[in-house]
Amino acid sequence: MKTDKKTNRRSISLLMLLLLMTMMPLVAQAQVKREFRGAWIQCVNGQWLGQSTQQMQQTLTSQLNTLQQIGVNAIIFQVRPEADALYPSNIEPWSRFLTGQQGKAPNPYWDPLQWMIDECHKRGMELHAWINPYRAKTKTTSTLAQNHIANQHPERVFRYDNQLILNPGLQENRDYICSVVADIVQRYDVDGIHYDDYFYPYPVAGETIPDDDAYNANPNGIRDRGDWRRHQVNLFVKQLYETVHDIKPWVKVGVSPFGIYRNKKNDPNGSQTNGLQNYDDLYADILLWVNNGWIDYNVPQIYWEIGNRAADYQELIHWWNRHASERPLFIGEDIERTVKFNQQERKYALYAECPNVEGTVLWYAKAAVDNTGGYATQLQQRYWRVKALQPLMPFITKTSPKKPRKVKALWMSDTEQVIFWTPPSGSNWKRQAIQYVIYRFQHGEKVDINRADHIVATTTDTFYLLPQEGGQQRYTYVVTALNRIHNESKPVKVKVVL
Repeated sequence: MKTDKKTNRRSISLLMLLLLMTMMPLVAQAQVKREFRGAWIQCVNGQWLGQSTQQMQQTLTSQLNTLQQIGVNAIIFQVRPEADALYPSNIEPWSRFLTGQQGKAPNPYWDPLQWMIDECHKRGMELHAWINPYRAKTKTTSTLAQNHIANQHPERVFRYDNQLILNPGLQENRDYICSVVADIVQRYDVDGIHYDDYFYPYPVAGETIPDDDAYNANPNGIRDRGDWRRHQVNLFVKQLYETVHDIKPWVKVGVSPFGIYRNKKNDPNGSQTNGLQNYDDLYADILLWVNNGWIDYNVPQIYWEIGNRAADYQELIHWWNRHASERPLFIGEDIERTVKFNQQERKYALYAECPNVEGTVLWYAKAAVDNTGGYATQLQQRYWRVKALQPLMPFITKTSPKKPRKVKALWMSDTEQVIFWTPPSGSNWKRQAIQYVIYRFQHGEKVDINRADHIVATTTDTFYLLPQEGGQQRYTYVVTALNRIHNESKPVKVKVVL
């Protein structure tokens, strides 16, 4: 009988250990205070074609409300799919993906980019304007507006796979794209500029990139055509980064490259994969950009499943984690493929294994909104069940705003108690407070603002309406200030009875 009891105790202990190990990812996720939780909202799939202004706004409002509930804190919104614009521009025509006809303004008139900025900021989300730098015409577009760059300067584009591409080998194209981005950054309060994986076009059998003239005119002393193409893209990436930060240093520049940098068979430093490569096929040297600080965050599109023969997710997330350098690494996550293989839990366990992974971007927003395979439910109830601030970017600035002033809890009526505060003084953007974090702690509990599970709200207001619990419960509330890149001030406490 003693042996049986020992065996039972061992079984129970083993069961409890296994249960604890199962819960560890949940506990770890609950403690994450800073994490980029993004979602891509694209237009190039034509999801808004035929919708009126009111219908599109209703669709986006519904999506943003759901994404906010799930825990998303950043929206990457496609505003320039083919050298066009989902905002009023004096440089490029209105997008056909908005109105059905390139160059035609929306009616009733509205500015989707400004509207999205306002709606995202109202919900405590960042808005990153997503552009496709070189693509001048998608395969499905048949008619271009008269003021489109391909009509104005046909000598600066080439045709490939029924697309038109702004030739990356021309300095005037780099200047042109940067002028478009400068216009966005100057006129709009965007939190980031984001560009995706379209550099030189994805290779198609039987087609050759027609860039002989550009190469012969300016080879830069580079004999290898691949090295020359990479050099042209490098020049653009550096110029774009400097363009943005010269105008507004706080606007983040992010890239979302294809998920494989290089295969190990081509480079000992590459991953154990066997697929298309950024470096060799798209002429995009992502690691150079990361190491030189020409981007502020990197979102490789690791859209495959764990165990994929050509591109194993587990191999790739560990590879990018090892090569993150000094820039935040977020993972581009394919919702539909993840749920198809029932791998959400396994993938988020891999996140916990990779200390340099500081966030996720969901491909794509609608799949999250539709709760495909219960993916969003798991985010809301498990992985993202507490709020998260944006990851720190000390390479932009380490400076924080001063703490809020005159923090007081006041009764506005017999049933309504509100915490008020005054913004801290700030002479520049590094010191200026644009948002506030509210924490709540039980009476006698140690105040620790590193505890993300104590965050009850983030707000742009200078007040917070307190819940009422019968007038018997004592709490300590804490208010901190955030600047534009979420550097946080010292805390200010206020004690209340609810």
